[in-house]
Amino acid sequence: MNPAPNESTRKPEKLLRLPEVEALTSLRRTTIYAGMKAGTFPKHVRLSARCVAWRESDIATWQAQRLQAGAGRD
Repeated sequence: MNPAPNESTRKPEKLLRLPEVEALTSLRRTTIYAGMKAGTFPKHVRLSARCVAWRESDIATWQAQRLQAGAGRD
């Protein structure tokens, strides 16, 4: 049985570690984790007992939403 075309051609999702997320968002660790707890920032993915990362697409979506929300303030 062949996998669906989407599954076989889809590139693996890029995962970003905390320093990359901090650089992309200009937020620091405390703010990122507080946002996760408040539900205003994407949740991380646990890679191992001591390692987490964020999906690049989740961060990009979050950034787009923030830009959209801020666009009406000018």
